[in-house]
Amino acid sequence: MAKSIYVGNLPWSATEEDVRKAFSNFGEVKSVKLVEDRETGRPRGFGFVEMDDQSALAAIEALDGTDFGGRNLKVNEARPRAERAPRW
Repeated sequence: MAKSIYVGNLPWSATEEDVRKAFSNFGEVKSVKLVEDRETGRPRGFGFVEMDDQSALAAIEALDGTDFGGRNLKVNEARPRAERAPRW
């Protein structure tokens, strides 16, 4: 089963390919999604990586706190998004 990993404190210059390359050292990366600001389209400095359970645990342990593009990554298991009221 696939596990979703939160990756925070990314440099704004990071691309999905950069993140995929870093995580692929620990197993197959199923998907990478970097979050962008809805209005400006600029990166928000975090994203999500999906990997199988064992690979995800290894990547979390190895990459949390490591330097990536001059910034220390925050890597942990993603939590489900909280229910939010509609914005209208």
